[in-house]
Amino acid sequence: MSATLSTEQMIAAGREMAEAWRVMDWRKVADMFAADGVLHSMMVEPIVGREAVYKRVAGLGDGLESITLNIHHMGVIDGILYMERTDEFVIRGKAGSAPVVGVLEFEGPLIKVWREYYDRAHLLKAMGLAEDFDGKTR
Repeated sequence: MSATLSTEQMIAAGREMAEAWRVMDWRKVADMFAADGVLHSMMVEPIVGREAVYKRVAGLGDGLESITLNIHHMGVIDGILYMERTDEFVIRGKAGSAPVVGVLEFEGPLIKVWREYYDRAHLLKAMGLAEDFDGKTR
């Protein structure tokens, strides 16, 4: 059984994840997940497995010039990390942003499940996309 993270360690992991996104280190993002970890944008089917997570985030990085996960509030309730944020990005010269709530469950020091709650239509419009990238990044 893996050791349980403290509240402070979970919050530090949330900040480490946000920094990995800011520097667009997709390998680091994926490596923060358990081997069988899940990334689930709640309006599409979950991405399962560290390498599938890598394929998704690296695919999202295509055309991405910058991204910042601006954390407004972050805390731990019942052993789960909650992160309210606004993601600001520039993709193919188009600036956009989307409000998001991320919910992260840990297994030892690694992310077991990361659920993302946001308005998908808003995100796609902010990214300047006419069609969803979901199928292309699986």
